[in-house]
Amino acid sequence: MTQESWHELAADAALAAQQSSAEGLSNEEAARRLAEHGPNRLTPTHKRGPLMRFLLQFHNLLIYVLLAAAGVTALLQHWVDTAVIVGVVAINAFIGFIQEGKAEQAMEAIRRMLSPEATVLRGGKRIVVAAEALVPGDIVLLQSGDKVPADLRLLGVKNLRIEEAALTGESSAVEKNPAAVSAQAELGDRFCMAYSSTLVVHGQGSGVVVATADDTEIGRISAMLEEVQAMTTPLLRQMETFGRWLTGAIMALAVLTFLFGWLVHSFSLGDMFLAAVSMAVAAIPEGLPAVLTITLALGVQRMAGRNAIVRRLPAVESLGSVTVICTDKTGTLTRNEMTVQRVITAAETFDVSGSGYAPHGGFSIDGKETDIAGYPHALDLLRAALLCNDAQLHEIEGQWQIAGDPTEGALIPLALKAGMDTRFEHGELPRTDLIPFESEHRYMATLHHDHTGHAFVFVKGAVEQVLAMCHKQRGAGEDAALDLPHWHAQMAATGALGQRVLALAMKAVDNSQRELKFADMDGGFTLLGMVGISDPPREEAIAAVRDCRAAGIRVKMITGDHADTARAIAVQLGIGDGLALTGAELDALDDEGLRRAVHDVDVFARASPENKLRLVKALQANGEIVAMTGDGVNDAPALKRADIGVAMGMKGTEVAKEAAGMVLADDNFATIAHAVQEGRTVYDNIRKAIVFIMPTNGGEAGIVLIAILFGMALPLTPVQILWVNMVTAVTLALALSFEKAEPDVMKRKPRAASEPMLSGFMIWRISFVSALLALGVVALFLWEIARGDSLATARTVAVNALVMGEIAYLFNCRFLLAPVRNWRDFGGNPYVLLSIAVLVVIQLAFTYLPFMQKLFGVVALDAAAWGLIAGFGVLLFLAIELEKLAIRRMDKRKAAQK
Repeated sequence: MTQESWHELAADAALAAQQSSAEGLSNEEAARRLAEHGPNRLTPTHKRGPLMRFLLQFHNLLIYVLLAAAGVTALLQHWVDTAVIVGVVAINAFIGFIQEGKAEQAMEAIRRMLSPEATVLRGGKRIVVAAEALVPGDIVLLQSGDKVPADLRLLGVKNLRIEEAALTGESSAVEKNPAAVSAQAELGDRFCMAYSSTLVVHGQGSGVVVATADDTEIGRISAMLEEVQAMTTPLLRQMETFGRWLTGAIMALAVLTFLFGWLVHSFSLGDMFLAAVSMAVAAIPEGLPAVLTITLALGVQRMAGRNAIVRRLPAVESLGSVTVICTDKTGTLTRNEMTVQRVITAAETFDVSGSGYAPHGGFSIDGKETDIAGYPHALDLLRAALLCNDAQLHEIEGQWQIAGDPTEGALIPLALKAGMDTRFEHGELPRTDLIPFESEHRYMATLHHDHTGHAFVFVKGAVEQVLAMCHKQRGAGEDAALDLPHWHAQMAATGALGQRVLALAMKAVDNSQRELKFADMDGGFTLLGMVGISDPPREEAIAAVRDCRAAGIRVKMITGDHADTARAIAVQLGIGDGLALTGAELDALDDEGLRRAVHDVDVFARASPENKLRLVKALQANGEIVAMTGDGVNDAPALKRADIGVAMGMKGTEVAKEAAGMVLADDNFATIAHAVQEGRTVYDNIRKAIVFIMPTNGGEAGIVLIAILFGMALPLTPVQILWVNMVTAVTLALALSFEKAEPDVMKRKPRAASEPMLSGFMIWRISFVSALLALGVVALFLWEIARGDSLATARTVAVNALVMGEIAYLFNCRFLLAPVRNWRDFGGNPYVLLSIAVLVVIQLAFTYLPFMQKLFGVVALDAAAWGLIAGFGVLLFLAIELEKLAIRRMDKRKAAQK
């Protein structure tokens, strides 16, 4: 018997199929089955240890090249060069290891969800056993507050309602019934089943265990989660391509340089080998991995300040390239708190503002605010909702929470919004007796007596049940005959909005009546009205969806809830065009059909974990960068597969949090829009860092190349090259990580996933600045030699000129194309000024401290040399600003021609 088919069988047949009985298994048989099936716990998964995680930080092509360079310099006994290269690599690995310190814990989180113990029948006796000891065929007894310990085929229920949101995404607790259901029933519609790790919120029940451990529904999701391959981020894919391209270019240039010097200038093999190594070391941006990592880490910190906690570093940048956000409905776009949104009386329909359980909000008619205290007949309805109610509302640490049934709980803040006092109302009309809600009669009734000799019965429940008890309706000033067509029309209209409709009625009874019997419910009631209840959209989520659309990001809702409810919520949020596909319809589509469907449809209902995973894969196959939000166990596989998984921090399950790359601390969909902005800013800053760092390496490589081509002494030694790379990367380049978002960051379309790391413009800018730096530094070096200064003096001028050029270029890089015209453009980022000040101090120490002079082969400079160096920096800055102006004018002409 497969896991999918137990709901088709009648209860007796399911019991027989498990070779069990109503008295349960004997202890001997339970022990035998435990040996056969094993304990009721999920199989643990293999995890990477700390050592492996640290070693993987070196799994990067650029790092391999640096390590090779370190090996070569060590063979040549250039120990300072070796130490600097190894230091750069070690720092980069350490930063990455610290940031990725949390290993995958999704399987462990799922195991923690399992119930620690269960009440079972063994040999007709009721006993409590560890949940791990359950076996197929055990009879499990459930009651309110229990966590279901295994997958059960229910045998009997009494008002049993189970909250399955973590598995299905449906916000309301599911009313269970032991009757078999259709073979095609979705997971959320299998009313005769109770699934492991779900929560009993009301009533009692019993069931036979049909699946344990990995065979349960949650075990199936666990296995699916383990099989899901996490996607690499766009940045990592681009960096891998960029690394391959750059490594190939550097190696080719180094080989050509070696051959040219050896064959054309007849330099010795040892000298040319060292020169080729100098060329490779000069061209490799060894500081880039560290700067990228730190830029991402700063983005993590900024996001944490906006309630977005990033668990995996590259996920920061992924948000900036997202093209589609697939969001769960319950608890993500909505609060997962049932709220009365509509109150219907015979004469008026009130819209109710406010969401969740907080008793804040008001009432309006046709969009105009109104004081409901002016409508006594409406107050009668709210009073009935408050008194015929077993739920309780509490404020705990600033959060309003309901104890009891969520649907009942929604009625309490409704009454409080009208100014009613719970304690006063219960004191004026204390309860004498009640008929509790049961699925057989589908209503709840309470008997109340006031202090002046009057008695009343209040009833609330399913509309058809309550209407059948009524012959009158309460209107403005008097009761009138019941208008059934009016109420049926109102029920249909409210249901079409995705709201669950409850009816409320009352009647007066004799003051001597102290008991409430079913015979008292046969008629004579006056209908007070109806209420529409739903889990409404968060108000801030509506604005966030709008912001996402403005940023070129498409929002799709994927939920386990019913299609009508999903459509109604989607309309309120501005998602889609009213079309929705169900899980069953998705199952009928092949992969190609699904790819077409995800392009056209934005709302998917009754979605299983497999559906969600297929939808994410289909979107990725269409070239989309996908963010998936969710809070349930059922969301975990799709969260892991998505380019960026986003879990809810407050109401999300631990499974969802561990499978995701980012967690929203405030469970607010709007936080995603802020995180997207931050992600785009991080990517902008990474591009600025690359455009800044690469010309340093290009210029250094050009300097070495010019020297070899013309057979002259190297203007920079390898250790001086590494010094410049290190000090400019950790000071100047790092300052660009603190740049704020540009004004149009959320008005651009998402960048294409196939967009290369280096655009045509960036390649031009890098080449242009590299040439300026190389030519300028070589010119100053030759000038010093021509003046008769020593080689050490000329090299000291060359090193400081290169650093001064980088300082000037940093101001250019604050804006890739916009001009730098005023003090704000120079000093708008205080970290730029700070980094320059630190670098100036470092370079003075480099130039004048005796041990630094000995280590790096430099000498003290006079004022005239510093004047030349400063003049070179100013000329470089002006040349790049003129280049920006030329490009802006070219772009303007192209735009005018279009």
